[in-house]
Amino acid sequence: MSLVEKIKNLANENGITIAELERRTSISNGQIRKWDITTPGIDKLEAIANYFNVSVDYLLGRETPKKSLTVEEALKSTMGFDGKEIDESDREILAEIIKAYLKKK
Repeated sequence: MSLVEKIKNLANENGITIAELERRTSISNGQIRKWDITTPGIDKLEAIANYFNVSVDYLLGRETPKKSLTVEEALKSTMGFDGKEIDESDREILAEIIKAYLKKK
């Protein structure tokens, strides 16, 4: 997948157009589409990576995105909240709350 295709996919996933992405990242109008035939500057790549919270390496195809965690995996990796440790029974309760919330969406 080319750099431009990857950026288009990220924009689509986030519900914005390439033109809107250019405005939000202070990139000249129409510039991203030209990156199939020209090389963007690192500052432009960083702006796009920062906007989507991905690495420049990801944009360039050098790494894959991080795997999304399941609710259970995320809660198991949580050590605590607000200075208090979360025990197993609290994790189970939180997992059910999160699952119910996600079903509503």
